[in-house]
Amino acid sequence: MRHPVSGLDEAGLEGDDVSDAKFRRCVLMGDPSHFSVQGGANPHTRTRWGTRRSVNRDTAIAQWLRLKDTLTDLGVNVAVVPPIREWPGSVYPANAGFMRDVDVEEQPSERLFTLANLLPSRAGEKPHYQKIVEALGLATAEIDESLRFEGEADFFPAGDAYLLTHGKLEKQRFVPTWGLPPWKRVYGFRTDADVEAVLAPRVAPRPVLRIELTLEAHYHGDTALCAFGPGRRFLLAYRESIAPQGWRSLQEAFGDALIPLSVPDAQRYAANSFTLTHGSESHLLMPGGVSDALLGRVRERGVTPLTVDVSEFLKKGGGSVKCMIGDLGPVVVPDRREA
Repeated sequence: MRHPVSGLDEAGLEGDDVSDAKFRRCVLMGDPSHFSVQGGANPHTRTRWGTRRSVNRDTAIAQWLRLKDTLTDLGVNVAVVPPIREWPGSVYPANAGFMRDVDVEEQPSERLFTLANLLPSRAGEKPHYQKIVEALGLATAEIDESLRFEGEADFFPAGDAYLLTHGKLEKQRFVPTWGLPPWKRVYGFRTDADVEAVLAPRVAPRPVLRIELTLEAHYHGDTALCAFGPGRRFLLAYRESIAPQGWRSLQEAFGDALIPLSVPDAQRYAANSFTLTHGSESHLLMPGGVSDALLGRVRERGVTPLTVDVSEFLKKGGGSVKCMIGDLGPVVVPDRREA
């Protein structure tokens, strides 16, 4: 089966003929044919009056294709999650789960993808992610459904550790307030801190560093923090979105490798970037519109920044470059013959 947007097989890899097999970076991307705001579950999805925003689908598809093409040009295989009208949030597969040892080359039988437990408005996406991941020959595992966990958006490697980001879980609702409008929307955060007891053994002996989030507009850790470069040893970080104790922990762990983000860059979701290192080359795919000063700081670390405009996904759905990419790490895939 082929999809009109991607032109990819349902299994997600381009082409038909094979000549050999080797490790190549593989990522998930969700076909945006049905992208819309359905649940309105984060501050970006609604107007100040609480109404859900409307997506310009043509713009979204064009931006999605540019991001996919950029990844493909960098040698990344893109596995496409087929579009499901009922689950438009599947355009953000960073929430699908997390791959253990995501930067390590291992045979499929040794790789394990832990599926996320998404908020109720997106819970139905799980079997679709599971189908695609298993079609690539990778094993999947689940965690107790009582624990909210939104994948690598809140649990990701950084330097020698894993960062587990979390915040207060809330029942999403409108509450009365003074001013106009006379109500506000409560959103809360996405991952339960108690999930550490389940996840830590899966990444041992690497330590887990818990970081509390404080701004609902940065409801996932990957909107406030981005580890990048060789060994993911550098860290972009938005101080205003992180609790004081968490910020002190990051300073102790990363020292001079910690790069504070300005408010304008952070609000453009500069931290929602995708890191890619292959051999001696490192790239950082960043949202369009980030400052020249920040691009310069990335280059100073020996990393090449590449910007991609995915503003329709940020302004309407609350996700940018990294949210649109689920990282499966190096996967053994067929090597395609030239036509």
